[in-house]
Amino acid sequence: MLFVPKEKQNLQKLLSLYHPRKDNMYQEFKAEEKATDEIDEINFEIEALLAAKQMDIDHAESVLRVEKGSAVSEMSSKEIKRDLLLMAKKNPVGFIAIANDENVGLRNVGIKAVEQGIVKISQDQRTFHWGSNDRKLMTVPFDEQPYSALAAWFKTDEGVDVFKTIQKKLQ
Repeated sequence: MLFVPKEKQNLQKLLSLYHPRKDNMYQEFKAEEKATDEIDEINFEIEALLAAKQMDIDHAESVLRVEKGSAVSEMSSKEIKRDLLLMAKKNPVGFIAIANDENVGLRNVGIKAVEQGIVKISQDQRTFHWGSNDRKLMTVPFDEQPYSALAAWFKTDEGVDVFKTIQKKLQ
């Protein structure tokens, strides 16, 4: 890092106009660009924190489950809200992307259904079965995450009926 004091304006001007390695070996400090970037980051953080604060607890659980996994099932609603706000503060862009992902809620329903035994997943995590009669629901496509595949399947004609049944049993 090269620092040129403000008293040496001639050197500053020479370096900023004529030096052949300008923008390769060194860059001129641009306070306005840095401030603009910081404002964008702060705005993202505010937006994420507001979204986290206003989020209902079911959606908050779904979003937090992406980061914490099944540990969310053991948490109180206050812990979920706190961890959600911390997640939004730590990674606002990622938080907003997860919160706006429509499959997050569907994945959460699938995970809860497996945890409560309504649906079973095979040991190799390739097939989902009903918990009561062991009837096969779906096969997970190769190289796909099981709960993401289940969430996508819930959107199909056959999956919508299963999803509604699971939601009734979860309540």
